[in-house]
Amino acid sequence: MGYRLKLRIWRGDSDGGEIKDYPVEVSEGEVVLDAIHRVQGTQAGDLAVRWNCKAGKCGSCSAEVNGRPRLMCMCRLSDFDPEETVTVTPMRSFPVIRDLVTDVSYNYEKAKELPSFAPPPRDADNKRRMAQVDVERGQEFRKCIECFLCQNTCHVVRDHEENKPAFAGPRFFLRYAELDMHPLDTHDRRKLAQDAAGLGMCNITKCCTEVCPEGIKITDNAIIPMKERVADRKFDPLVWLGSKIGLRNKDNEGREEL
Repeated sequence: MGYRLKLRIWRGDSDGGEIKDYPVEVSEGEVVLDAIHRVQGTQAGDLAVRWNCKAGKCGSCSAEVNGRPRLMCMCRLSDFDPEETVTVTPMRSFPVIRDLVTDVSYNYEKAKELPSFAPPPRDADNKRRMAQVDVERGQEFRKCIECFLCQNTCHVVRDHEENKPAFAGPRFFLRYAELDMHPLDTHDRRKLAQDAAGLGMCNITKCCTEVCPEGIKITDNAIIPMKERVADRKFDPLVWLGSKIGLRNKDNEGREEL
């Protein structure tokens, strides 16, 4: 059963813009992206919107729906009262290109700063081995679809443009944690996360976790453990002493540190 949705969409570009009204007919079972496409097809053919899979897996259609960072393809119209006005605006943490499309290149620049996986030499039989528990631990982190909603909602980025050069953000803290917890990675990710990525600027409000469409526990399973690892390295007297005299130590996960 259909109804007329009171839809408002931000229109404009890098020079500015405004929110415009687009009442549109919608049907039962549809999502916000369906309504946006219908506006494109019937009222505003020049409306710019980024999307791809329409299945919540490509991360392309990120926007803010009634002020909350969402994937438009996963935001059901049934979540709203038929009499409610639904307002769609671009992500606020990134520069607007046009309408609902933002420039997320900041995230790609941060990805370049993160050294890739660096395994040790292979064993004598030309293989590398790791425990199944270590394989399973990283599976959650690899669910990330890079929608950058966590980056958008992080107030360190959202409210302070000047922080961007020194702050990687939750999506990349997730990646730092994934690699640091990998028993075959040889980089000291703790030092990189603290010094190069600004891990200490995160005050663990869990806003990034709240908006993750994949349900990844970014704060509890990635950011907080990385903060603990950094603290161990900097303030645990035994770890500090071992590093000074050149000993090889074991961290709390039983992984050998080089």
